[in-house]
Amino acid sequence: MKNFTIGLNVVLVIAVAVLFYLQFSSGSKDGKVSASGSKAVSEGDFKIAYFEIDSIEAHFDYYKEVSNSIQSKAQENSKQLNQLKQTFADKYQELQRTAQTMTQAELNSKQQELMQMEKTYNSKEQMMNNEMQDESMKKMLDVRQKISDYLKEYNVSKGYAFIVGNNDASIAFYYKDAAYDITADVIKGLNERYKKKN
Repeated sequence: MKNFTIGLNVVLVIAVAVLFYLQFSSGSKDGKVSASGSKAVSEGDFKIAYFEIDSIEAHFDYYKEVSNSIQSKAQENSKQLNQLKQTFADKYQELQRTAQTMTQAELNSKQQELMQMEKTYNSKEQMMNNEMQDESMKKMLDVRQKISDYLKEYNVSKGYAFIVGNNDASIAFYYKDAAYDITADVIKGLNERYKKKN
């Protein structure tokens, strides 16, 4: 439900952007420069294209390479953590078996050792998770950048205003034509409306 809401919000933002553009661009046609500094375009030139993100994930070789690299790293981390966990379990079982034959000082020493092993495990797990998260984010941002760079070149002959990536969970913008940037017009209009109300 949350993902549907996000997708719906993105669609609504696009619709509002188009309406604002149509509202504020009526005075700047024929290639004149708008207040935002971008070249104005006629209303009939507004085109949006999309691609399926799932298909890119399944068929883009670089994405598959990055995904496999991330999975391999996650498996290696899991293997290391499992080894630490097993060492801890072995030491714990040994303590259970021999606790009755130990002096109080020996028992305290072994318990301290186990507590230190648990602390080491937890900090190692946290460190590995943080490293994995950072590495995954960097690699996926690189994938996204490669897609965006390609779409910029691809769009030279196509003339789309926006190219969005679509999947069941959300819609993501990968390319936007600055000619459709209405930010300055929206700010101006909002400020004018705000001044009228005060």
